[in-house]
Amino acid sequence: MNALFLAAAEEPQPPLIPHLDELVIGLIAFVIVFGFLAKKLLPNINKVLDERREAIEGGIEKAESAQIEAQSVLEQYKAQLAEARHEAARLRQEAQEQGAAIIQEMKAEGQRQREEIIAAGHAQIEADRKAAASALRQDVGKLATDLAGKLVGESLEDVARQGRTIDRFLDELEEKAEAAR
Repeated sequence: MNALFLAAAEEPQPPLIPHLDELVIGLIAFVIVFGFLAKKLLPNINKVLDERREAIEGGIEKAESAQIEAQSVLEQYKAQLAEARHEAARLRQEAQEQGAAIIQEMKAEGQRQREEIIAAGHAQIEADRKAAASALRQDVGKLATDLAGKLVGESLEDVARQGRTIDRFLDELEEKAEAAR
C-alpha cells in the first residue's frame, strides 16, 4: 500500500478530485453523523411533525364544525328574519284594515250626526215657522179687526166673531196663494 501512496504522491492530483483517504474518512464521518441524526434527531422531528399534523387536522375539524354551526345559526337567523318580516307585513295589513274600518265608522258617525243636525234644524225651522205664522195670524187678525172696525165705524170687540172672521180671511188668502203656485 505504501507503494500505492508513493505512486499517488508522485503524480500531480487534480484539485477537484479528493484523495482517497479523505473520501473514506468523509464517508465514515457522514455515516456516523447520519446514523446519529437518524437515531436521535429524526424521531423527535417526526414526533413534532405528527403533533403539528394532528393539531392542524384537529383545527381543520374544529373549523369545519364551527363553519357548520355558523351555517345553521345563519339559517336560523334567516328563518327568524323572514318570519319577522312576514309578521310585520301582517301587522301592517291589520293596521290598514283597522284604519279603513275606523275611517268608515267615523264617516258613518259624521253622516248620522249631520242628518241629526239637519233634522233638528228642519224641526226648529218648522217650529219657528209655525210660531211666526201664529204670531203673524194674530197680528194680521188684530190689524184686520182694527181696520174693519174703523171702516164700519163700530168696534168689533166680540172675540169669537173676531176669531172666525180672521180665520176665514186668512184661509181665503192661503187658498189664493196655493192657487197662484
